[in-house]
Amino acid sequence: MFDKVQPVQAKAEDKKVKYQFVDPNINLASPKLTPVAVMSSDEKTRQELPEGLNNYIKIGAGNYGRFLGEGFVSTRPSEDLVFTAHLKNLSASSGPRYGKNSANANTDIQLGGKYLRNAFKIDGQIDYNRKNYYFYGYQPQPDGVEVDRDTIRQTTNLFGVQLGFENTEANSLIDYSVKTSLYSIKDRYSASEVDWGTTIQASLPVAENIYALVEAGAFVSQRVDAQTYNRNLFRVKPSFKYVSNLFSITGGVNVVNETDNVLDVNRTKAYPVVNLDVVPVAGLHVFAGYDGDVVRNTLRSLLNENLWLAPDVLIANTEKKADIYAGFKGENAEGFNFEGRVSYAKYRNFYVFNNALADTSKFSVLYDADATNVLTVSGQVGYMANDMFKTSLKANFYNYNLRLLEQAWHRPTFSLNWFNALTIQDKLFITSDLYTVAGLKAKNFQTGIVTKLPTIIDLNIKIDYLLTSNFSVFVSLNNILGKQYSRYQYYPQQGLNFIGGLSFSF
Repeated sequence: MFDKVQPVQAKAEDKKVKYQFVDPNINLASPKLTPVAVMSSDEKTRQELPEGLNNYIKIGAGNYGRFLGEGFVSTRPSEDLVFTAHLKNLSASSGPRYGKNSANANTDIQLGGKYLRNAFKIDGQIDYNRKNYYFYGYQPQPDGVEVDRDTIRQTTNLFGVQLGFENTEANSLIDYSVKTSLYSIKDRYSASEVDWGTTIQASLPVAENIYALVEAGAFVSQRVDAQTYNRNLFRVKPSFKYVSNLFSITGGVNVVNETDNVLDVNRTKAYPVVNLDVVPVAGLHVFAGYDGDVVRNTLRSLLNENLWLAPDVLIANTEKKADIYAGFKGENAEGFNFEGRVSYAKYRNFYVFNNALADTSKFSVLYDADATNVLTVSGQVGYMANDMFKTSLKANFYNYNLRLLEQAWHRPTFSLNWFNALTIQDKLFITSDLYTVAGLKAKNFQTGIVTKLPTIIDLNIKIDYLLTSNFSVFVSLNNILGKQYSRYQYYPQQGLNFIGGLSFSF
């Protein structure tokens, strides 16, 4: 559905792939399909590069009336200062169901800056995102009956400001970073949320091989819907870490206070934190640990998972009461890296999405208020052969033991991500990614029918060809197998779709 890889640059040494597997905040498979690898030629890396050809303009079009317009510019007034601007619009005039009633448009604007010194780094960014889409999951209408598009339209506007200050001096005894962010989101149905969060991380040596670590965070938010919710969370996590050549051990406590004026919540919990990392041989780590936390759920975070939320959904934090985990990870000089992990966690207010009772085209958030046990087994392996070929594969298995909910609706029992990147003669660049999600179940509470959604298999390929040092052509083929799978019940995705165009770098 999306343009998954940024335009390549002319120099092969600038086209490295960083494998970045991001686990969602309750360690479950991400409910939406997103890439698992980040190309270093994206805008975040571009602002680090002083040479030319970091700026580009990109135009593309495809089936479903798709249009892509994108531009990125950066300037470096001095060796210490970088400014960037990024604009992107991706839209489709029709969709997988009911034609223009499943159209969508997404606009992103980012303005950023970074000030680099030997002893510290300051970076900031301003974001604006606008999404326009439709609740097209309604049931088929009788002949001659048309649905008024205005009644199923949704628009969200997100504005964000981020600022960070970080110590970069290599020989400094005290290492620290401070980050703060302010987000405001509003939708077409008068729901809004303002969320301000600040986090601090610091470490300092207290004795030979022993370090004191401190993590703290303060999050203040106000959500306005049918009622006004003032929701705050404060966290402090002091710990001590011992490091040697053979192993490291960390021990501490995570203290969290959360409040919610409407849900009448005001509680403070403390969770022990223990982690042991052993290095039996060079390049291999064996680890085990125990921890707990309170996971913040906000309107912004839930919309990032599921766009089709019903008005005035219940939003509550998820408590990870305990998480026992163990695993191994490592790499070798030949370019292989690997990791395996097993986790057994107990949650309170474990949440799922399911079609609402009043309107099945929208989704409610359901919580298992009692203890929910989740077993997660995951593994990943990657290989990088210089700049010619990169591949990574990650698989996850999940088992849910619920107390109050009938099923973990729309939660997968298996997910797989496979990414590949191939460079041929520094002119032809091919990337592919395969996503598989299985075990999804949904229920229509109006009819009582439980449906097992078909396994999702989504294969995508993107090809870039460098015509000159300035011009390149690209084509993205998405959902090549043409399956109109549904990640959420009644919302089939586009079948085979493509977008092609021209990119100009300067």
